[in-house]
Amino acid sequence: MAASTCDVFSFCVGVAGRARVSVEVRFVSSAKGKGLFATQLIRKGETIFVERPLVAAQFLWNALYRYRACDHCLRALEKAEENAQRLTGKPGQVLPHPELCTVRKDLHQNCPHCQVMYCSAECRLAATEQYHQVLCPGPSQDDPLHPLNKLQEAWRSIHYPPETASIMLMARMVATVKQAKDKDRWIRLFSQFCNKTANEEEEIVHKLLGDKFKGQLELLRRLFTEALYEEAVSQWFTPDGFRSLFALVGTNGQGIGTSSLSQWVHACDALELKPQDREQLDIFIDQLYKDIEAATGEFLNCEGSGLFVLQSCCNHSCVPNAETSFPENNFLLHVTALEDIKPGEEICISYLDCCQRERSRHSRHKILRENYLFVCSCPKCLAEADEPNVTSEEEEEEEEEEEGEPEDAELGDEMTDV
Repeated sequence: MAASTCDVFSFCVGVAGRARVSVEVRFVSSAKGKGLFATQLIRKGETIFVERPLVAAQFLWNALYRYRACDHCLRALEKAEENAQRLTGKPGQVLPHPELCTVRKDLHQNCPHCQVMYCSAECRLAATEQYHQVLCPGPSQDDPLHPLNKLQEAWRSIHYPPETASIMLMARMVATVKQAKDKDRWIRLFSQFCNKTANEEEEIVHKLLGDKFKGQLELLRRLFTEALYEEAVSQWFTPDGFRSLFALVGTNGQGIGTSSLSQWVHACDALELKPQDREQLDIFIDQLYKDIEAATGEFLNCEGSGLFVLQSCCNHSCVPNAETSFPENNFLLHVTALEDIKPGEEICISYLDCCQRERSRHSRHKILRENYLFVCSCPKCLAEADEPNVTSEEEEEEEEEEEGEPEDAELGDEMTDV
């Protein structure tokens, strides 16, 4: 979601020289806030930018259920075969072509004090330098009375799967400011994300926490303050400030999904095989996913969320010209062009998944209004403006099924495939 105010600025984005495309952030309107625009021709399939989040955190229930991910970058830590064994519930599950698994267990390192695991020495160092010195519970990792453990347990008791946010994302924001030598710089970076009115913030918090959100929000604020109070951001610990911080994370948090099994499947797809061997491998993979669905359901990935400055500038369209993904099996977000984008054209992603985008204008607007608090005016919605404000019978059945899910099931940007 875009913020309400922004200075116009342009810059080139690149990670290790892999993607370098000139883009510009402009103020669009009071309704849309800022948006991201191309300043050169971007071809279909081209990576527009690769972005590292300011902070990211794995969802708490996801971690509790043994979805093992790097505590910093969320890279999946299980070997693809281990991942398949756990998800199918079959300890003897064997994968062909094990050499295609990219997980390097020999590089894994843990924090020597609290034992949380990282995919590499680089991630352990990055976490230590940015926030982990504040958040490391040391030998109290499993102590239920430790302030951070009390906060996490309270969050899990309120926010059940399917998860869309984590209190630890907010904790890492505070810890980052606490550890920073230049605290003002980090406060400015976090302040770039969108702000909402008090009523809109309450709607977002209600969506995340349910009908009893006021009492639950105050409980979380008290535990959050006991664990993490920082004078430099004292406003975040007031009732109004904590609600705003909560709404910021709920509105701007981009879902992150990683999977060593998914990476293995993509590598299998790229193999050059004889037709008969290809058919056998495809049948094996199809059956594997059927077994996983029967045993685990839809929860396949290590999941979390992060705050991405550039990605948060991308407005929504029901006919997006770009999409987000996490092809490196970690928190590095890739934004890729779905079509040619001309200089001066806005770069838009979709906050709806593929199925939701195929629904009627009325249904799309309902989802966007309830979860993101805006009315879409993209070309598709404008072209369908004369359609009746009704929902098809099939869509009504789908909505009835969704009403049985937790209220927060759709909040947060679409969890993109890895």
